[in-house]
Formats: sequence, C-alpha cells, structure tokens
Amino acid sequence: MSKLTIALDIMGGDHGPPVILPAAVKAIQLHPDVHFTLCGDEDTIKAGIQPLTNAERNRVTIVHCSQVVEMGEAPTSALRNKKDSSMRRVIELVESGEANACVSAGNTGALLTLSFYLLKTLSGIDRPALINMMPTTGHHNVFLLDLGANVNCTPEILFQYGVMGSVLAQEVAGIASPRVALLNVGEEDIKGNAQVKSADQLFKDAPGINYIGYVEGDDIFTDHADVVVTDGFTGNVALKSSEGLAKLVINEVKRQSQKNFYTRLLAKIAFPLLKSIYNSVNPDQYNGASLIGLRGIVIKSHGNAQKDAFYYAIVQAMKEAKMHLPEKIKTKIETVLLEQL
Repeated sequence: MSKLTIALDIMGGDHGPPVILPAAVKAIQLHPDVHFTLCGDEDTIKAGIQPLTNAERNRVTIVHCSQVVEMGEAPTSALRNKKDSSMRRVIELVESGEANACVSAGNTGALLTLSFYLLKTLSGIDRPALINMMPTTGHHNVFLLDLGANVNCTPEILFQYGVMGSVLAQEVAGIASPRVALLNVGEEDIKGNAQVKSADQLFKDAPGINYIGYVEGDDIFTDHADVVVTDGFTGNVALKSSEGLAKLVINEVKRQSQKNFYTRLLAKIAFPLLKSIYNSVNPDQYNGASLIGLRGIVIKSHGNAQKDAFYYAIVQAMKEAKMHLPEKIKTKIETVLLEQL
C-alpha cells in the first residue's frame, strides 16, 4: 500500500458522528497527502462530509457498518456479536493492510479485546499497553504507560512496557536516549512491592535501556524522566487525576477573570500568559493514546473527546504510521532480548 490511509471509527465515543465527523473533515482538509476510510452508517457519513470539495472526497472511502459497539457493552459481547461494527471494521482494515492505522473513541475494553484478538502482539510482547504524552515543566513531554490496558502486570510486562515506551519517545519526541523510570511510592531501593522491585532489576540488567530508577507521582510532571512505567490501574488513576487538575486550573482562571472589573482587567492584561498556560495544560492536545505492542497501529481517543481532541488523535495515528512504529518496536525488543541472553 503506497498511500497513507487512516481508518476512522465514526460511530464510537460518547458523542459519535456529531463530533467525530467534523474532526474527520478537518483532518481531510488539512492533510491532502492522506487517504481516509470512514467506517459507520453510510448515510450519516455522507451527510457529515458535505463541506468537502470533490477533490477532497476523492481521498475518502466510506465503509458501511450496520452495528455499533455501545460504550457500556461487555468486550466479549462486542467480540462475538458485533462482527459488522464500525470499531471492528477499522481494526480489520489495519490487519488486512488496507489501512496503516485506525482511530476509535469507543468502548476501551472492547477496543483492547478486538485489537488483541485481530492484530495479535509483536513477538516478545505479552500484552499491549496504552501510552500517551503528558506535559512537564521542562522541555520534553513525558510518556506514561500503561494507562489502563492491563491493571495487573508482571515484572516482565512492566519491562516490556519500558522498552516500547523508549522506542516511542525516540521516534515521536526525537529523544536519542530516553530516560526510563518506574513509578513507585518512593525513590529508595527499599520501597515498593515485589512486582516493582523485580521489574527494577530487569531494567538494571538491560544495557540497551537508559534506566534511571524509581520516580514518585509528583515527578511525572517535572521532566525527571521521558518514560514512566507503571501498571494500568495506577497509570489510569494518574492520568485521570492530572486531567481533572488541568480542568480545575482552566476553569478557575476563567472564573476568577469574570469576578469584577479589576479581575477582568487583570485577566485582559495577562491574557497572552493565560493563553500559554491554557495551551500547555489543555488535555485536548494530548488526546490519542497509542495501543502499542500490537502488529498494527491502534489509537484510542477519549470517549468524551470534542472535535479538536479527536483531530489530535487522528494526527497521532498519522505520525505513528509514517514512522512504521510497530516494526521499530519489534526490532528494539528483539535486540534487548538478545542482549539479555
């Protein structure tokens, strides 16, 4: 497949087509070198892409799907009973090579299950992980994983996550030797549970990884590490907590600026700074978690994502497809495993 093709699940998420279709239109208009396959209800899609020119529509393929995976649906039900769903179809397009990557805002559990079943993991990877960038106080963003794909992780899986996260940081952020750390309740060697301590030793024994040891939760945002590794339960809590804090800061700035004449005046004077702060913590620009470790590229958007947030997830899919990320993770995993023999 010579052209870059991204498959989009139009029906997934809390808001579905009214949000996802405008995001798709924006991506089509801004990226003239990319072809898009839109999966979902055909009539809904045709109505939603009316703003496109004829030339832009020539880069769009519509795949009609008669089923939708509901947000509260059990993953096993989606796997067994929704074989014509828009979510399943975008993954099948990646599996067949008809698409370079896919994006869905749908049911996370179902997306994980379908992706694992259809795409399988790379050799040397036991479980895929959800990974995403988060802002820091330094020059680099930090990559945090796992964000909820696996709530229980063995030391070996945590080690595999570190290797995959290191590759993503190299390719996406351009960091030559990413600093990899384990999230723990303290930085001292004596702290942590048996799982974390065993993973710590695996990292120390792997010369191909720039492992810097433990970090605590407050160090996620201090540019102390480029990749922070943890289990899916802890990672998801950390992610949701940070998103909630970002929204609190943004809303508080807005509320204070509307209190009275003096605060409104101060807000107007400080608007450039406030806008910069808003842009740096706005969760929308960090939307699009990568489900890495699979034999294909799957991007998970927030279920409640608005147009701009879903657009960022599409951009993330394009970046990873252009980088041929699964192949690079496979090469790195094989190299590290050979070094341990």
